[in-house]
Amino acid sequence: MTTRSQPAGRYLRCAGGYQAFIPSPLPPEIVWPGNLLRALSDADRRLGQLAGEGRSLPNPHLLMRPFVKREAVLSSRIEGTQATLGELLAADAGAAVDRSPEDLREVGNYVVALDHGIKQLKKLPLSLRLVKEIHAKLMQGVRGDVATPGEFRRSQNWIGPAGCTLNNASYVPPPPDELMACLGDWEKFLHDRSLPPLVQAAMMHYQFEAIHPFLDGNGRVGRLLTTLFLVERNILPTPLLYLSAFFEATRREYYDRLSAVTARSAWGDWVEYFLNGVARMSEDALGRAERINALMDRWRQSVAGAASRTPSQLVDLLAENPYWTINKVAERLKVAFTTAQRAVAKLEQLGILKQTTDSQRGRVYCATAIMDILDEPAKLRPSATE
Repeated sequence: MTTRSQPAGRYLRCAGGYQAFIPSPLPPEIVWPGNLLRALSDADRRLGQLAGEGRSLPNPHLLMRPFVKREAVLSSRIEGTQATLGELLAADAGAAVDRSPEDLREVGNYVVALDHGIKQLKKLPLSLRLVKEIHAKLMQGVRGDVATPGEFRRSQNWIGPAGCTLNNASYVPPPPDELMACLGDWEKFLHDRSLPPLVQAAMMHYQFEAIHPFLDGNGRVGRLLTTLFLVERNILPTPLLYLSAFFEATRREYYDRLSAVTARSAWGDWVEYFLNGVARMSEDALGRAERINALMDRWRQSVAGAASRTPSQLVDLLAENPYWTINKVAERLKVAFTTAQRAVAKLEQLGILKQTTDSQRGRVYCATAIMDILDEPAKLRPSATE
């Protein structure tokens, strides 16, 4: 895809002597080369396979909970938060973990923000109003709380190495008095139906990051919006695809491709990179989901002959969170502590659960086989079988 001599935006000299970038309204006028059409076809096919798997699951919402939390961890890690997926899941199960509550809250807010966005899409379109609501959920009560959660910025921000100023920043987004015009054009583009949705998602993501409408949290909101856009367009039945693992693993290329759009309107390179991310992460998520489903089926069969239904119900809970305490199992399944204790012991005997703490009180158990699948690094190359 190439643009026909159309710049991605213009520079505006501001009162302080610095130059801010004002992105042009989307979409650019484009021409489609063969490599981009192939990338789009591959991404569409992979995403369709993932959507098909999601629609065939008996309860995709439960299976996707660890995937949502994995995305929250990886998206927050790009911004410097160090919490791991195991720590987040164990903390949700009631375990004490050696991680600052602030880090855990920051990652947990990402899950809350995504859940809120999915719920609101049933009655609101993807819009500036919803973007502000998502930002409010994301930034509430964490370090960025000082950055006015849920409000577009009223002062100039900039991007660059620590200690840089407006005059030597790597990038300066639109000044406050240009911000709402840029956001209005961006919101109008959200409702455009002239482009393939994945190409539109790529452009939407670049433009949001170029506008940088919040004092903090722009990267995380921008990544959330891709998932919400695909759900709103009914391309995915539930939030199955997450690109943060791809962006994290190719971080330098991610920033270089964004910068190249700003510098020389290199839309084709950015969109091709984005589509490759969609294809690889669709394939990656499909592989993980299929392996977890196979594990769950095998475990259900292994407890099928039990006198109580509780072991089978506990197996189902492991798709939602591999970590559990006996108290949490009893509370969730509404059974007596001793009944939950026997179910946990049964699964421990079968090798499904392993105790992760040495203490006798508040013991934490984990389905380590599921955690091994979730913790694997993302596969960034096409499958060798394709």
